[in-house]
Amino acid sequence: MLKLITAAALTLGLLPLTACATTSEAGGGGAAQTTMVGGAAMYDSQNIIANAVNSRDHTTLVAAVKAAGLVDTLSGPGPFTVFAPTNAAFSKLPAGTVDTLLQPANLSTLQSVLTYHVVPGRVTATELLTMIKAGGGKARLTTVQGGELTASVMGDRVMLTDGKGGMAHVTQADVMQSNGVIHVTDAVSLPG
Repeated sequence: MLKLITAAALTLGLLPLTACATTSEAGGGGAAQTTMVGGAAMYDSQNIIANAVNSRDHTTLVAAVKAAGLVDTLSGPGPFTVFAPTNAAFSKLPAGTVDTLLQPANLSTLQSVLTYHVVPGRVTATELLTMIKAGGGKARLTTVQGGELTASVMGDRVMLTDGKGGMAHVTQADVMQSNGVIHVTDAVSLPG
């Protein structure tokens, strides 16, 4: 059964392949797994924040996490599953949205939007596919924010539907972190 699910995940592009190369690097205490995201190596021995700050594709997300005061939380033990929108995803929002969210007066809204992208626990692509199958084609994920994201498979990718009916696709899955896992997405998800 696990072989079938893993094969399906590979077929659906849910596990990192050549464009998302994973390598092992021997060092001090053993081998560290790395995955390339935004032109930078993501080390499974480092936490979400320590890795994310190096991705040139996630500078907007990192700036928002800092402005929201969530650095300590996402550097903590977790584990967390983060659906991480790219800079291009943020640029799809209406003009001025990001600047407005980053204003101190909108701190609670920014925190709500960001924590809507975080699910407690470590949910890998294989586990997410299993949940989707068990749910008859949909998996409902309760976010740290308290809202719900609905995961399904569309074509060859996992799709997330947010509380407003917006859709984000997972473009790179299973970027392992010491305190969880990141799945890169192509849109910002918004709570209802």
